Amino acid sequence: MKKYLSILGATGSIGTQTIDILSSIDAEVVALTTNRNIGLLEQQARALRPKLCVAFDEHAAHDLRIALADTGIQVMAGMEGLIAAATHPDCDTVVTAVVGMVGLLPTLAAIDAGKDIALANKETLVCAGGLVMEAARKNGVHILPVDSEHSAIFQCVQASAGNPLEKIILTASGGPFFGKTAEQLRHVTKAQALHHPNWSMGAKITTDSATMMNKGLELIEAMWLYGLPQEQIEIVIHRESIVHSLIEFADGAVLAQLGVPDMRLPIQYALTYPARLPCKVPRLSLAEVGKMTFYAPDDAAFPAMGLARRAADRKGNAGAVLNGANEAAVSLFLNDRLPFWQIPELVERAQEQVPYQPTPTLADILESDRAARAAVLSLAGA
Repeated sequence: MKKYLSILGATGSIGTQTIDILSSIDAEVVALTTNRNIGLLEQQARALRPKLCVAFDEHAAHDLRIALADTGIQVMAGMEGLIAAATHPDCDTVVTAVVGMVGLLPTLAAIDAGKDIALANKETLVCAGGLVMEAARKNGVHILPVDSEHSAIFQCVQASAGNPLEKIILTASGGPFFGKTAEQLRHVTKAQALHHPNWSMGAKITTDSATMMNKGLELIEAMWLYGLPQEQIEIVIHRESIVHSLIEFADGAVLAQLGVPDMRLPIQYALTYPARLPCKVPRLSLAEVGKMTFYAPDDAAFPAMGLARRAADRKGNAGAVLNGANEAAVSLFLNDRLPFWQIPELVERAQEQVPYQPTPTLADILESDRAARAAVLSLAGA
């Protein structure tokens, strides 16, 4: 069945790879968005001829209107533009590939408009999983995971014949600092943090991989997607990034999804489910891989996962506080205003400062996000 797509974050890593696989599937692009990379967005727009293009940055949107003036493509800006792209009447599926809390409101608006979600924005579920999953249920909307780990779980679940999961096993590459001690992490550089051994990703998610916060966020995301408490979600370090995640049943049987580390396969599966079509991704050769290794995570050197488990236990607004504080701390780090090792420290202190709310409204979640960011900036003296 042909899909009509809005791609939120079209110029980022997931967005560009989504566009790359369009030639393999039956799909038409209705809307494209970026933050401020209007040069690439203009190229994409001229090639794909969407009906709407959005630059979240107001100044970039002004320049984009000039750049696309001869095309007849509508151009919008800001959150209003993101929501318009997510709810466009000609779209049936929204690829949420923006990074961070900015994806929450457009995703909720898309769900309310009855759009299926190809979800690559994990922060949406981390911050407001309860609200999002309930809205999807009410509107009969499918949330199809794009993250390689959650896609792996989703694919394994297809073979479960309805049997309940006993455990989810999330694999993590370990990032660039696997094996380093807490003391050694006090001396790492930004360049080192942004050099991921297996995946090509944006700066924010690459930093989260280096702190292991990314895996903590994915743990919370998995809780909401698959309805398991965090105690039934295990994290293992798998350096080769060939086993993308696993599920375990009551009898001890474990199913895994394997493949080369390439995001185009999970993106394509989210857009073609339940069909599987030929994909551009190289085929896996186990003989070439040779061996696969697995290790327990080092929670002492990488405390971010413990902070995420704490938020997972509490639910409520705890995920929004965790994510908001982390986004603020990572931004300071990427702007050379905070050392790497202080990222989880500031997140933990912000968790202690922002009041806990067990049953937050959307307004409460947005306020918790704001308060967590403000707490980090205050603690950092920024």
